[in-house]
Amino acid sequence: MTLNQGFIPAKWAALTPRALAVHDVPHERRVSWSQLDERVRRLANGLLGLGARPGDRVAVLARNRLEYVELYFACGRAGLVLQPLNWRLTGDELVRLVHDGSPRVVVADAEWAARVRRLQQVCDVARWLEFGADYEQLLAASSDAEPDGSEHVGGDDPFFILYTGGTTGRAKGALHTHRSAEAGGVNQTVAERIVPGDVYLMTGQMFHIPIVLAMNYLRHGCPLVLVNFEAEQALRIIEQERVSAFLGITTMLNWMMAVPGFAAHDLSSLRNIQYGGGPMPSSIVRAALDAFPCSLIQGYGQTEGPGMAFLSQEDHVAAVAGRHPHRLRSCGREGFGARLRVVDPGGREVPLDGRSPGQIVVRSEANMARYWNRPELTARTVRDGWMWTGDIATWDEQRYVYIVDRAKDMIVSGGENIYSVQVEEAVAAHPAVLECAVIGVPDDEWGENVKAVVVLKPDAAATEADIITTAKRHLPSYQKPKSVDFVASLPKAPTGKVIKRELRAPYWADQERSI
Repeated sequence: MTLNQGFIPAKWAALTPRALAVHDVPHERRVSWSQLDERVRRLANGLLGLGARPGDRVAVLARNRLEYVELYFACGRAGLVLQPLNWRLTGDELVRLVHDGSPRVVVADAEWAARVRRLQQVCDVARWLEFGADYEQLLAASSDAEPDGSEHVGGDDPFFILYTGGTTGRAKGALHTHRSAEAGGVNQTVAERIVPGDVYLMTGQMFHIPIVLAMNYLRHGCPLVLVNFEAEQALRIIEQERVSAFLGITTMLNWMMAVPGFAAHDLSSLRNIQYGGGPMPSSIVRAALDAFPCSLIQGYGQTEGPGMAFLSQEDHVAAVAGRHPHRLRSCGREGFGARLRVVDPGGREVPLDGRSPGQIVVRSEANMARYWNRPELTARTVRDGWMWTGDIATWDEQRYVYIVDRAKDMIVSGGENIYSVQVEEAVAAHPAVLECAVIGVPDDEWGENVKAVVVLKPDAAATEADIITTAKRHLPSYQKPKSVDFVASLPKAPTGKVIKRELRAPYWADQERSI
């Protein structure tokens, strides 16, 4: 049986009891492994004492903080299932998720008190807790003995439910087990080449899949530094805490590099940055390789399964040196513990020619067990052990995978398929572009035409004609944007993926999109 992931603090409490386990920057708290493990045991017993039983859900509504880490491990230790809630969601969406998970206990930060009051009015939950006095009193009143039955939890027992960002509509709960969390960690260990001296900066939010990466560093006994991401603060923390690794989605890296005085920060402790959250234009990859004094890897995965594919450190070095530079547009090859294929709608592999598009399917123990309360969707997504990702890609003779679009984001103009990622790559070649998204908007003649939605770099300027002219240099005429919107920011899911349905919505309000 796969080890109960809740025992990670116990292992390092025995091996390095006084070493730093977690530094909670927003709340200025540091705990050692022995302190963390005691708090986890007390919390696990406290939750059981509130009437929660193995398999019950414990929901949490909070930004990154120490107690969030404790909840993951305590639920694992007690056989409970953590149900993180995305604080960015509207009140109605939160109500739906609480109804969906039916948690026995809800734990929330005082910051979200108004939302909690709304939930209390319409949701049947046995116990409500608030971080602070409520939470600490529960720990103080609970035993620090090992929770009953913890040794029998693990393997395919449920561990947590992570809800997708809802980039294609209604959010779905991906149920992960102790086994899938451990397997995801193995894939990451091999790709990131984790070493005992690493210090990991948690830049994403703990209600989403980056928690698997952070938990994996803790599994290696490495300290975890928690922040709620802000670019300039992140640079200061890397310098102060001698951070060696972090996950930086495209937007984060862009904003960090755009901080005034970026070069003055001492980032020499960095060993490796993993980027992901969606395809990154190769121009930005090159800029990051120049700006940060460390190796880069790209990780491709989803809420439903981390560590599907990686573009290695060596691939980046080779590309910058002029060997296979096109691979910077790739998400790499299948991960250590994954099998990856690109297939047509019938499940047959498309040619390894770098041109023929198909859908990425993945078989991996890191994949979710199922969608929570969605058996029909599970059956459509997981077929004969292969998970259909919804991502459209090509692959080449060396099996490097090139994502060209989400199935629902492909643009059809005059009968031609236009893949937004290719257009975004061309738009990003303009030096004033910080980030962009390409969508299809209605066109009476062609069905759809191409619109670029662009965020400019601070203090940079560009016109619609400038952007279109740049794109035309890299694209066939029918693929170039016909119009450009300039915006302050793009709507994003917690993974960093742009929520294109929100960008499309104003243009398709009165008609149905066929894709």
